Amino acid sequence: MRAVRLSVLTAATAAALTVVTGCTEKSAAEDSDHLIQVTATDSKCELSKKEFPAGHIELAVENKGAKVTEVYLLFPDDRIVAERENIGPGTEQKVTAEVKAGDYRIACKPGMKGKGIRQDVTATGSGSAAKRNPKLDQAVADYREYAQEQADQTLPKAKAFTEAIKAGDLEAAKKAYAPSRLGWERTEPVAESFGDIDPKVDVREDGLEDGQDPATDWTGWHRLEKALWQDKKIGDREKELAGRLMKDLTDWQKRVGKAEITPTSMANGAKELLDEVATGKVTGEEDRYSHTDLVDFKGNVEGAQKAYELLKPVAQTNESALTTELDKQFAALNTLLDKYRSDKASYDFVSYDKVGKDDRKQLSDAVNALAEPLSKLAAAVVKQGAGS
Repeated sequence: MRAVRLSVLTAATAAALTVVTGCTEKSAAEDSDHLIQVTATDSKCELSKKEFPAGHIELAVENKGAKVTEVYLLFPDDRIVAERENIGPGTEQKVTAEVKAGDYRIACKPGMKGKGIRQDVTATGSGSAAKRNPKLDQAVADYREYAQEQADQTLPKAKAFTEAIKAGDLEAAKKAYAPSRLGWERTEPVAESFGDIDPKVDVREDGLEDGQDPATDWTGWHRLEKALWQDKKIGDREKELAGRLMKDLTDWQKRVGKAEITPTSMANGAKELLDEVATGKVTGEEDRYSHTDLVDFKGNVEGAQKAYELLKPVAQTNESALTTELDKQFAALNTLLDKYRSDKASYDFVSYDKVGKDDRKQLSDAVNALAEPLSKLAAAVVKQGAGS
């Protein structure tokens, strides 16, 4: 979920989040035409250029402000092309994106709230993006199909959850809550790319924008989670919100097929899913009332692994050592997660409030061990797709 992130991270998590993702071979970093320096402060978002050739570009971000910030490359209608969250004060990060010719915006979000400080930019050229290995075209097509399947499979599970709320059945609603979220968690970067859906369905109370009233503006899964586990009641407001959640998820399901998906967005999205785990699930922030964090955790890992596996044939050709390490770390993390569920075919994980401090650190270490090599996947993909 895109909301308030932890501004204070463990040293290990911070290190994993600040590993840069860049091109190799003739990368954007080596081609000044495709490199955009972004200097973020608490009041400015300064760019080294506002025009650049279409193809693979690299945003080299430096946060000179006092607040944690985010940087986004956006379409004019606010759909997300690429993003990087949790850029701490005094740190630098890089993110690779693939863009067609056209108009875009770059936004810096000091404090990680609001619409941010925006600059209009233009990708010039004939309209085409970077040249692409046909295997990557197939990977994109297969991932698009996967994202649609996850959305399609979410609707009946969400209906079971929302119908239980409408019926006033507290226990049935609790049971249906976590399963209703799995498809969303697996493909969260695609869902978030639309910009307007995530705040409706997956925001936490502390992720509301300044001026929003939790009593009237907080909607979605986590608002209902609070009612079920903390308030222990289902009233008329909750029944209304259940109907709204179903409407918003149906909107998401219909729009998934129109999402802009590229090999680099798949690779960056896989890394984003691990960042979601590091800054929300491992800490217990995400499902703070139900303590079903490990179900979401598993969904994020599965989604990241799916994107990686589709890109692996190309990445392995260029960076075989990287894919060997990724295979190892995915296996290690999945084995660790299996300790916390009844069987490998089940999503019946233990309540996260029963997971002790030492065990949480072990989970965090495993996430960080995977996040570091995963941050290099986009570079391996771009290397194969010569044309940056």
